[in-house]
Amino acid sequence: MTAAAIMTSEPAPIQACTVSRDVSNFDLLIEDMETELGESWGDLTFDEAVIFLGQPDAEQLEFIAIAVNGEDEDELTKISGIITEAKDRNIRVILIADEVSPIALHQLLRLGADDFVPYPLPEGALHDAIERLGQAAPPVEAAPPVHAPTFAATGNHDGVVLPVHGLSGGVGASTFAVNLAWEMATIHDGKKKKKAPSTSPKVCLLDLDLQFGAAATYLDLPRREVIYEMLADTEHMDKETFRQAMLSFNDKLDVLTAPTDMLPLDLLSGDDLERLIDMARAHYDFVVIDMPSTVVSWTETVLNKAHLYFALIELDMRSAQNVLRMQRALKSEGLPTEKLRYVLNRAPKFTDLNGKARVKRLAESLDISVELLMSDGGKQITQANDHGLPLALSAPKVPLRKEFQKLAGSLVELNESVEAAA
Repeated sequence: MTAAAIMTSEPAPIQACTVSRDVSNFDLLIEDMETELGESWGDLTFDEAVIFLGQPDAEQLEFIAIAVNGEDEDELTKISGIITEAKDRNIRVILIADEVSPIALHQLLRLGADDFVPYPLPEGALHDAIERLGQAAPPVEAAPPVHAPTFAATGNHDGVVLPVHGLSGGVGASTFAVNLAWEMATIHDGKKKKKAPSTSPKVCLLDLDLQFGAAATYLDLPRREVIYEMLADTEHMDKETFRQAMLSFNDKLDVLTAPTDMLPLDLLSGDDLERLIDMARAHYDFVVIDMPSTVVSWTETVLNKAHLYFALIELDMRSAQNVLRMQRALKSEGLPTEKLRYVLNRAPKFTDLNGKARVKRLAESLDISVELLMSDGGKQITQANDHGLPLALSAPKVPLRKEFQKLAGSLVELNESVEAAA
């Protein structure tokens, strides 16, 4: 169906349009649009879309699917105008990108695209995106639907606290925290074929790196002043204040992002952290905490509150030295070092026998147990972070994503077993 056909009366109403430089470059998109909408869709070029979206007939559209590739980056201004015009008319936008640079993709997503799907389209991805559009509330100027908080202030939970602490800069602690939290929040999704399907647990992610917290970037969420206001006065924090500070990612995972501005880490005290964690535990099954790499006065509070404390390292000298420093510091204060679970990120591959031997020597020399070996995500993890998506939504078949999924499954299963026994 052509753009000209859209602008004339049709027996079947047009529900959606693709917008691209040349839709024939996205043959999988054509197939999926026909599967989902039959004849009730059309295609527009960028120039045609600029004209059509300014007409009253465009208000009948439910959504547009903007398909771009690397050759379209010179047209970013025009594409941005199309997204803005669509949002002004309350038309949902699905962005479909093929080999677009992270900077260009981030710019388009920040304009208010309601969903993102990589190209080539994974099986069922367009169907899932359309379903999410249907489930979301109508867009408003104040906040896109994906950011609407879904916090239910029931207060009847007793959440498991799982801090994540990188013992060296750049070891991937924030990536670990974000992906672990997402996998736990969606662990039972898609398992409705079982006789007794389980509901995925309620999970929140607290980004406590007040200066360089990356959870907002990795999930493409805004940073807001209300977070600083809450952290600066936790004595008067109630469930409503806490609810307003949380943001939701895809209506599955609730996130407390780092504040808008860089703040001193000593802004918070141990009492502040105790109140914050207790509030989170009361309303979530799992509380994942992305810690700053620096050890601060309230690290002790978080460690005491933790059920498991993930310490991320790499196979290098700086990590080994920092493990020794961390152990000495905790033991000198009589803190529970048994809660530490060492995670080796970017671990050697299964076939790298020399690398595996190095891991064994590292553990023996430090007198620790390296309980988790996480593979190197490579460029897929960098792209996922730049796109503001967990690995499960951007590269679900990479080995690292499977490892996050397995870890999340074991944690959720263990918690369910404990609850059942209780």
